[in-house]
Amino acid sequence: MSSVGIIANPASGKDIRRLVAHASVFDNNEKVNIVRRVLLGLEAVGVELVWLMPDYYDICGQALEGLRLKLVAQMLPMRIYGDDRDSTYAAEEMSRRGVGCIITLGGDGTNRAVSKGCGYTPILPLSTGTNNVFPCMIEGTIAGLAAGVIATGKADSEAVAPPGKRLEVYIDDQLRDLALVDVAVCRDLFVGARAVWDMARVTELVLARAVPGNIGLSSIGAGLCPISPLDPYGMHIKLGEASCRVLAPVAPGHVEWVDIVSYRIIGLGERIPIGFSPCTLALDGEREIEVLADQRVEVCLTDCGPRVVNVEAALAEATRLGHFVKNPLHSIP
Repeated sequence: MSSVGIIANPASGKDIRRLVAHASVFDNNEKVNIVRRVLLGLEAVGVELVWLMPDYYDICGQALEGLRLKLVAQMLPMRIYGDDRDSTYAAEEMSRRGVGCIITLGGDGTNRAVSKGCGYTPILPLSTGTNNVFPCMIEGTIAGLAAGVIATGKADSEAVAPPGKRLEVYIDDQLRDLALVDVAVCRDLFVGARAVWDMARVTELVLARAVPGNIGLSSIGAGLCPISPLDPYGMHIKLGEASCRVLAPVAPGHVEWVDIVSYRIIGLGERIPIGFSPCTLALDGEREIEVLADQRVEVCLTDCGPRVVNVEAALAEATRLGHFVKNPLHSIP
C-alpha cells in the first residue's frame, strides 16, 4: 500500500525573531490549509494511506474536516510532548511503517528534529518557519503531487532524492547532536532565548551549505564562497574584528556587515576543533548546547544527512514516464 507521512510543527514560525528582527508569524490556520492542499495532491496521484503527526493545535485533524478523501488518513498513536521530540518520534514511526516520503511543515529546527528519526526515508520540507534555509517555499498541492509520485513508484526516489550533508557535533569524542545547515559558536554561557541574531556574540561558524539568496547565518558564507547542498564540502569561518567584511541578511529585515578573520573550505569527514570555551553552540540558528571550559568540542561535516526530494526532478520524471497523461497525443511538428 502506497503511503506518505505528514509532520506539521505548530510551534514553527513563532520564535523571538518576531521581536528582535522583522520575521513574520506563520499562522497555524495557514498550516491547516497547506496540509489540506497536500492531502488533495497526494490523493490525485493515487496515494492510499497517509500517516499524520498529532499535535496540540490539531493541525492535521482540522485539515481533514470537510474533506472527502478516498485515501485513508490516520493519526499516529503517540504521546504529545509539545517539543522537538514529537517530530523525531513521528519520523521514526513513519519510517518504520514504510512510508515512501515524509512531508514536513516547519523551519530548519523542525527538519533537524525530523532528520534524527527519518533514516533513509526521503523528506520533502515545506517552509513554515523562521530560518528557511533547509526547507523550500513550495505550494502544498505541488508538494503533495511530488511526494505522491515517489510513494506510488511513479518516480525513482533514488534518483530524485539524493542524500544530503549534516554537521555532527562531538563533545569529548561523543556524538552530542547534529545540524543540517550551520553550527555557530556563541560567547553566551547559557542557551537563553535560543535564537541567534546578534553577530557580536558569534565567534565561529561551520557551514554545510552557503547558498546565495538564503537568510540566516549561512548567508555569511554565501558572501564568501557559495556552497550548494550537494557540494562535497563545507566551510569554517572565524569572526572578529578584521578588515574583511561581508554584507549578509542574518535575520529577516536584519542586514549587516560581518567582520571575518578567516575562512576555509572543509571536506567530508574532516573534524573542526572549536577553540572558544566556555560557550554555547547554536544548531541551525538556535542555541542548543552549553559547553564548559574543560570540554573539547569538534564539528564534523558528513554526507549522512537526510534524503531531500527534488520536487522539480520528481515531477519531471513522472511526466517523462507518462503518468500525468491519459490517451496521449503526438506533438504537432
